[in-house]
Amino acid sequence: VNLFIFSMGRLRVNTPPVLQSGAVVNPADYADPIPQALVLTAIVIGFATTALFLVVLLVSRGLTGSDHVDGREPN
Repeated sequence: VNLFIFSMGRLRVNTPPVLQSGAVVNPADYADPIPQALVLTAIVIGFATTALFLVVLLVSRGLTGSDHVDGREPN
């Protein structure tokens, strides 16, 4: 999904990400910062979700003493 966002945002090289005041607006002369911001946000949210998932798993194992989903040990 992140690569799709980058490709739809027309990533440009050697162009300023933000227009300066008084500059003539030509979309080919500047890079769009929105795709980069969206991808960075997606990375941060993915990392936070993974960390939360791991904490929940560790707490569950600590409380039950088992890492089995149903809470029962195999025979």
